[in-house]
Amino acid sequence: MKNIHTLTYSSKRTILPILNNLKMHIEIKENPFELNTAELFQMAARINKKRSFLFVSKLLGKHIPIKPHLGLWTGFALAARYEELKTDNFSSRRGELLDCYQGSISTFQDTPFISKETADPVIIGFAETATALGHSFYMAFQHASFFHTTREYVDGKESIISFEEEHSHATSHRCYADVSMLANKREVILVDDELTTGKTAINIIKDIQAKYPRKEYTIVSILDWRNSDNVQKLKDLGQELKINIRCVSLLKGEFSLEGALQIDDRKQDKIAPAIADKLETEYISLDEYTKNSQLPFRSLTFAGEVNQAHYLKDTGRFGLVSSENSWMDTAAAFLAEKRIGTQTLCIGTGEFMYIPMKIASLMGQGVFYQSSTRSPIYPNNENHYGAKTAIHFLNPEDEHIDNYLYNIMTYEYDDIFIFFERIVDEEKLQPLLAKLKKTGVKKINVVYCSGR
Repeated sequence: MKNIHTLTYSSKRTILPILNNLKMHIEIKENPFELNTAELFQMAARINKKRSFLFVSKLLGKHIPIKPHLGLWTGFALAARYEELKTDNFSSRRGELLDCYQGSISTFQDTPFISKETADPVIIGFAETATALGHSFYMAFQHASFFHTTREYVDGKESIISFEEEHSHATSHRCYADVSMLANKREVILVDDELTTGKTAINIIKDIQAKYPRKEYTIVSILDWRNSDNVQKLKDLGQELKINIRCVSLLKGEFSLEGALQIDDRKQDKIAPAIADKLETEYISLDEYTKNSQLPFRSLTFAGEVNQAHYLKDTGRFGLVSSENSWMDTAAAFLAEKRIGTQTLCIGTGEFMYIPMKIASLMGQGVFYQSSTRSPIYPNNENHYGAKTAIHFLNPEDEHIDNYLYNIMTYEYDDIFIFFERIVDEEKLQPLLAKLKKTGVKKINVVYCSGR
């Protein structure tokens, strides 16, 4: 088998318009799978004084709807790239994964391929955007542990590590996995959608190393935009702590901004109203399928209100060592029977991304997937732009938190399935449902995965 060092890269420069006179200059330096960069992301303007721009991913299923298999594929593509850098050889899945990407993504099978002898890591996905990406990456390993960080407060539980994501709209991360997951010497793999400066990764590595020291870390991201100064900061950290830090990405480069951004930052919707002639709303409980996955932990809102409904173990928020997802297969078959047309949108909510994505991937052809987000983006209906429409609403699970849905086009779908990890007060759902009805769908299915 050829060595990965036979790969060669040619630098590629491009200028991407964002909004008004704001532009992004990009230089691509590494593209090991030779992916078309236009298929990876679009630019958008972020309503955030800390950072005025956003790389809007076309792979994550967050802001832009995708075929759900593509989100699962992305985690596996990153795992294959990790395997290559870990072993210094091309991954056994490289050809298959690229053929799948270039042909029919729906043929992708998420069966684990990285052996315990190659790696037995602790994998941590970053909330909220990379919870599904981290989970899918974890599913590529025959033996690994996984948990994702959370912005939620869990009653009576202490975070085993904590760190800040300084540029984010919601900065504090908490981790509620059992201490035993980190009280070992195994490699830690951190999974995020992008590395811009590397500060978040540095923050979490410092906290882990102070409490649960080890020798090896890997940082995994779809995009790696660190400039030479930020690359050096991570190298300096490794030398300071006497640890090895590896970085894995599908695309590596550098960027610089040109221009300034002046926008109206009021929270408003931007979507052409279209009311369906006949619209049905159905509330669906998956309690029958999830009863063995439910955990008796309660969350607290920012106002201290208690949600009595049970979390799901299979999200990974509290840690997974092996993942048995058979209930998702049967739940998907049950939900597929409730489809009324050929075009269906499945919506995950906040950090609750992987389970809805996995179920959506099993519901048949013509199914698309995306998730709500906390990230405020300025909507602008131009082809190059990453947030053409926007819906703003208060999170029905915690009305102190603003949430958004982007790029839900009028008359695009016959029906919508919106997934919540836990049952939600029906009255608090009505403002969101009223806005979803304006998209012209004929039916909205509200799916509760845990109703107890």
